[in-house]
Amino acid sequence: MIIESILKINPNAVVTVRGDDINTCEIEWHNGTTPISKADIEAKMVEVQAEYDANQYQRDRVYPSIGDQLDMLWHTMDKDNELQHKFYDFYQTIKKVKVAHPKK
Repeated sequence: MIIESILKINPNAVVTVRGDDINTCEIEWHNGTTPISKADIEAKMVEVQAEYDANQYQRDRVYPSIGDQLDMLWHTMDKDNELQHKFYDFYQTIKKVKVAHPKK
């Protein structure tokens, strides 16, 4: 998350980070990149973490694969009398994911 935070501050930064703790890591700036203080990086890390946490629903909202969805739709055409039932199954599968992981 250190590098991600640095790049949120300066998208053009060229940097090497050794370690994953902001307090003990070594940061090496390359190609004339203006160094960013660890305090500024740490503040940005809090923002990045908050953004990550706020978007948990996006990571949880996993639908069946497109192939499986198309297969469900294809099988709705098996028999006319089963069309509504099969489409309902498809709809319920998608709706279950949407209800379990609503957009924020």
